[in-house]
Amino acid sequence: MNKHDFPKIHFYDQDFVDIYNKTWTMLSDYWIDPKSGEKSSDGKFIYPVGDKLVIDQFESILSSFFLVYSNRNYEASSNIDYFYDRQEENGAIRWRYDAKNNEPMLEKDNPEGVGLPLFAWAEFNLYHKSANKKRIKEVMPILQKYMEWIDATFKKENGLYAAPAAASTMKNSPREGAYYPIDFNAAVAINCAHMSALGDILNDKELSFQYRRNYFSIKTRINNMMWDNNTGFYHDLDAEGNRLPEKTIAGFWPLLAEIPNADKSEILVAHLNNPQTFGTEHPFPTLSADSKHFSEDGEGFCGGVFPMFNFVIIKGLEKYQKYELARECSIRHLYYVLEGLMPTDENQKGDFYEAYKPNSAQKATMKGEEGFPREHFLASAGLSTIALMIENVIGLAISLPRKTVDWIIPNLEIMGIENLSLKRNLITILSNKSPRGWEIQMESEKLYYFTINIIDQKKKTLPIPSGKCSMLIDKL
Repeated sequence: MNKHDFPKIHFYDQDFVDIYNKTWTMLSDYWIDPKSGEKSSDGKFIYPVGDKLVIDQFESILSSFFLVYSNRNYEASSNIDYFYDRQEENGAIRWRYDAKNNEPMLEKDNPEGVGLPLFAWAEFNLYHKSANKKRIKEVMPILQKYMEWIDATFKKENGLYAAPAAASTMKNSPREGAYYPIDFNAAVAINCAHMSALGDILNDKELSFQYRRNYFSIKTRINNMMWDNNTGFYHDLDAEGNRLPEKTIAGFWPLLAEIPNADKSEILVAHLNNPQTFGTEHPFPTLSADSKHFSEDGEGFCGGVFPMFNFVIIKGLEKYQKYELARECSIRHLYYVLEGLMPTDENQKGDFYEAYKPNSAQKATMKGEEGFPREHFLASAGLSTIALMIENVIGLAISLPRKTVDWIIPNLEIMGIENLSLKRNLITILSNKSPRGWEIQMESEKLYYFTINIIDQKKKTLPIPSGKCSMLIDKL
C-alpha cells in the first residue's frame, strides 16, 4: 500500500461511501503552510478567512477525531501541537491564533481568549489510535499547566467555572446572563476525567487520583446546581446561581462527561427524540424548538444544526450504551449532509456546510454574519462523513494499545472497512452474506482481539490471528 491510500469503507448505500471518499480528496486543499500560505502536506489544517489564516482550538481538537483515520497521510496532532507551542508562562493557551504572525486573536466578549478545555480528551483518543505513550509523557506537563491556568482564572468559590459563554463558539445563542455556562463546566469535567485516564496510562497514581477527585467535585456541583427537574435538562446559571430558562445544545455536554446518573440520562436523552425540543428532522438543533428564539432557518445558533455539536452528542450517547440511537441519528444526519452536498434540485449548488437548517438539508442562515455558514467546511464535515461513518454507522471502535477492535452493530448488513492502518498493521473487516449465512472476513498482519456485539443478540470476543480468516456468525 502506498502512503496515499486512505482506508476504504464498504456500505450498502454507495452515496455514503462517495461522500466519505470525497472528504479525503478535498482535504488536501486545507493543509496550508502558514508562512507561505501555500498548500503543503506538512502544513497545518487551516480554513482561510479572508486574508487571515486562523487556527481555532475547538476545530483543531475535534478534527483530530477523524484525521486519526487518514492512515498517517495527515498528522492528526499537527494543529494541537501548534497550540502547545504557544503556551504562555502562566499556562495560558488561547482559543484562536492568526497563523501568519502567531498572535492570539482576542475578542471583547472573551478577553482571555479561552476555549473549551478538551485537549486531554483529544490526547486520550490519539493514544488509542496510535499507542504512542511517549507523546503523553511529553504533553502532560503542558496539559497540567493549562489546567492550572483554567483553575486560577475561571474557578469560583462555589467550585464552578465562570467563563464567557463565547468560549463555546456559540456566537448568537440566547444565553444572556450566563455566568456559569453548562458546556464550559462540563468540558472541564471531560478534561479532568481524561487527565486522570492519561495519568493511569503513565502509571502515575498521584496524578490520576488528583484529576479523578477534581472530576467528581465538578460532577457533583453540575448535578446539584445546573440540573432542573422540571425541564429534565442542564442549564446555564447566572451570577447569583439561578438557572437560566433557555435549553441550548450546551445542555447535552454532560453526557460526554458522564455526569447524569441512569435516571437523569434517560430524561435528558428523551429530548433528542422529542420534536418539541431537540428531535427535529435533521438532528440536532442548537436551540430547543420550543424556544421563542428558535428559527426554522437555523439563524446561527438559534436552531442551526452544526455537525461538530452532533459529534459531541453522539459520543455522549455512546457513553450510555445508546448505540442504536447514536447510529440512527448519525445516519439521519448523514442523509442531510449528503443532500446538502448533492442537492436533488439541479439549480442549487451543493457543498459541505458549517451549519444546516433543523428541518432540511439547506444551509442555515444568520443575519448580519458575513461568510456564514462556511462552505467546504471540512473540519466539521469529516466528523460526520469519516468519524461517525466509521465509528457509528459501520460501528467500529479501535484501540491500538489494547489491540482490540469492537464491532457494535444493531443487525448484520453488508459493510466494513479495508486497509485501515493500525500502527504498522493493516486490517480489513467485512461482513457479507454467503450461501452458508452471514460471514465476517478478516485480514490482518498481526494478532488482535475482535469483539462482535450484535446488540440484543450476541456478543463474543475472539483472538484474530495474522493472515486471512473468516467466521460464520451462526456458529458463534
